[in-house]
Amino acid sequence: MEQTFGDFLERQLGTRPRQAFGGAQYVHHRWLMEPWGCFVAEEDSSKIVGAALAVTWGAVGVLGPVAVLTNYHNQTIGQQLIRAAQDFFDENKATLHGCVTYPTSPKHLYLYHKFGYRPKQLTAVMSRAIDRGPARGSALAKAGVKTPLTARRFSTLEEAKKKAALARIHRITNAVCRGMDLAKEIEIVDGLALGDTLLLERGRDVIGFAICHSPGVSEAPAGALYVKFLAIDPPQRKPEHLEQFATIVEGLGQELGVQRVILPVYARYWTAYNVLIQCGYQIDFTMIRMQRGKQEDYEDPSDLVLDDWR
Repeated sequence: MEQTFGDFLERQLGTRPRQAFGGAQYVHHRWLMEPWGCFVAEEDSSKIVGAALAVTWGAVGVLGPVAVLTNYHNQTIGQQLIRAAQDFFDENKATLHGCVTYPTSPKHLYLYHKFGYRPKQLTAVMSRAIDRGPARGSALAKAGVKTPLTARRFSTLEEAKKKAALARIHRITNAVCRGMDLAKEIEIVDGLALGDTLLLERGRDVIGFAICHSPGVSEAPAGALYVKFLAIDPPQRKPEHLEQFATIVEGLGQELGVQRVILPVYARYWTAYNVLIQCGYQIDFTMIRMQRGKQEDYEDPSDLVLDDWR
C-alpha cells in the first residue's frame, strides 16, 4: 500500500512523499479487527501484487484502501479485489457500501463507478495546531451558553460499564444511520491501545463519543491526534456541543503531547463543517465519498457527525 500510494502521489505532486500516509498505519489492526474483510491478489501464489481492506460497521460496509502495484495496473486486479470485498459485504448483509477516493483522478472514479458507486460530496480532512497554553475556551459558551458536559475515557470503565456504553453508542449511531454499529472500531482501539474513545456525558447519560487514534501503530499520522469517528446524539445536536467536544479532544491531544488534531468532516454534514471552521480548523486535503446500495439519502445536514471512510 505504501508503494502504490507513494507512486500515485509522486505522479500527482511531482515529488515522492517520504511516507505515503504520513506515518499512519492501516493494515495490522484492521486485519485483527476484520480478517475476513482483508484480501490480497497474488502472482504465482508467491508475490502479493494487490490488497484491499473492507470492514463492516453493522449495516454499513466501508471499502478501502485498495492498492495494486503500479506495474500490475490495467490487468483487472483492482476489480477482482473490489468484487471480493463486495461479496464480503453481501455475506454480512451490509445495505450501504461506501468508500472515498481522489476527486481529481478519473481512473479511480471510473473504477468505483463500474461497481455502482456514485460520487456524493467531499470529505474535508481538517486539522488545527494545538495551543500550548490553557485549553481553548468555547466562543459559544462565552456567549452565555451553559451546558454542563463532561468527558470520560472508555478505557477507564469497568467491563460491565463498557458494555453499557457500547449499547448507548449503538443507539446514537443507529439514530444517525439505521443499522450502523461502531463497536468493533471502539473495541480494537481499546484492545490494542491505539488511542481511546472519549464519551461526552451529561450527568450519567452518554450524548456523544469520539474514537481517537494516537500516533504509533494506528491511523494517526506522526505528531497528530486523529478522530476516526465522532457523533453527537441527534436529539442533542447543538453546535455548542460539538464545539465543546472539539475542545475536549484538543485537551486530550495536549495531554499526549502531539502538535495537532485531525478532524475529518463529510461536507453533507454542513452544520458540523461550519462549526469546525469557526473553531479554526483548516482543510488539509479533500477526498470524495462514493456510495452504493441503500438508495435513500440518510445523511441529515444538521447531524453533528465527523467520520472518515478511508
